[in-house]
Amino acid sequence: MPDRFPEALQDKLSKRLSYYEDIGIRLFYRDRFIAGGPEVLAAPTTIPISQEETLPKIAPRPIVPQTTSVVVPATPKASVLPIAPKVSLFDAVNKVADDSLIKIRTDLGECTRCKLHTTRNKIVFGDGNPKAQLVFVGEGPGRDEDAQGLPFVGRAGKLLTQMIEAMGLQRQDVYICNVVKCRPPENRLPEPDEIKTCSPFLMRQLDAIAPKVIVCLGACSAQTLLETNRGISHFRGQWLDFRGRKLMATYHPAYLLRNPAAKADVWKDLQKVMAELGLEVKKGKSAGTSERPS
Repeated sequence: MPDRFPEALQDKLSKRLSYYEDIGIRLFYRDRFIAGGPEVLAAPTTIPISQEETLPKIAPRPIVPQTTSVVVPATPKASVLPIAPKVSLFDAVNKVADDSLIKIRTDLGECTRCKLHTTRNKIVFGDGNPKAQLVFVGEGPGRDEDAQGLPFVGRAGKLLTQMIEAMGLQRQDVYICNVVKCRPPENRLPEPDEIKTCSPFLMRQLDAIAPKVIVCLGACSAQTLLETNRGISHFRGQWLDFRGRKLMATYHPAYLLRNPAAKADVWKDLQKVMAELGLEVKKGKSAGTSERPS
C-alpha cells in the first residue's frame, strides 16, 4: 500500500465520508481519513472507491429543533351530499296563503285545462262541511253527478250516504270530492294526464279543509294520493300516512253494488275510521247487522 493516496482519490474519499456523515451513517465508518496523513484503517465494511467514481453532491440537512408537543393534522371531514327529497305531485303545488274552498273554486273557474271539459255538462267541485274531520275522495263524477254538479248522488252516492249514516254522521258533517272534477266519457277511469292536471285542486281542497282522516273510495283515488300503482287489495283497510294525515283506502260504493259481499270488508274499514274519530263503535255489531250499510 502506498504511503499516501493521490490527491484526487483523497478528495473523493473525503467527499464520500462527508456524504455518509450527512445521511446519518457515520457510526458505520469509525476510521476517518486524517487530513495531512496516510493513516486509514480499513473497516471490514469499507467499500473500495475507484478514481473514476463520482459522488452525488448532497446539501447538508437543516437541523430542526425537537419540541415536546406533537401537532396532529386535522382529518378533513368527508363531504356528504344531501339526499334530494322525492318531489311528489303534491309537493310541487304551491300552497296559497289563507286558502279556502271558495278561492279554490274561483281559481278553477270554468276549467278547460284538460280534454274532459269538451264532454262535461257541469264541473263537480265537491260538497259538504268545509271544516270536516272526515273527507271521502272518489275518482270522478258519473252521469248523475255531471247532470247535477254534485258528487255521489247516483246509486253509488246513495250507498255512500247509507255508509256515512251507519257511522253516526250525516252528509253535511263530512266533505265529499273526487280526483277529477269533470266526468270522464262513458264513466271510464281518469287518464294520467287528466289526473295530473286536476289533482292539484284536490290537494288544495285537502289542505284547506285539513281533515283528520281521509277515506279513499276505490283504487284510483288511493293510487293518486299515495302515488302508487299497486292494487287496492294490497293496502285496503290499513292506516296509511298522507302528508301528516291518516288515510284509509276502501272499496268504491260502485264496486259494492256489483259485489255486495265486499260490504263486510268496507264496514270493518269504516269502524276503524269511527274509532279514530272518536265515534261510538257499538260492540256486538257485525257486518251483517242493520248497522251495516245495505
